Amino acid sequence: MQDLDSDQLSQEVAALRNEVHRLNSHRFILLHDSLWKLGLFQLYRGLAFGLGSVLGATILVAFVVQMLSSVNFIPVIGDWAQQVIDHLNLTSQP
Repeated sequence: MQDLDSDQLSQEVAALRNEVHRLNSHRFILLHDSLWKLGLFQLYRGLAFGLGSVLGATILVAFVVQMLSSVNFIPVIGDWAQQVIDHLNLTSQP
């Protein structure tokens, strides 16, 4: 019985070694193996996130303004939409 437990234990340790080796050779670990690589990766990631946020917000605001400008003919909503458009036009002028 002792030999069976020892044999199972050695198999488990070998399997664990294989998994750790596989994890250490993974692309994500190799990419972040130094502080400089990690810093550059995070910088590029932040720049991409910032650019995507600005572009997305610009497209969303343009879409909302376009929708509000087409709602002018509805009495209650049209007046409110016109006020929003006027406010946006005032803030966008230098």
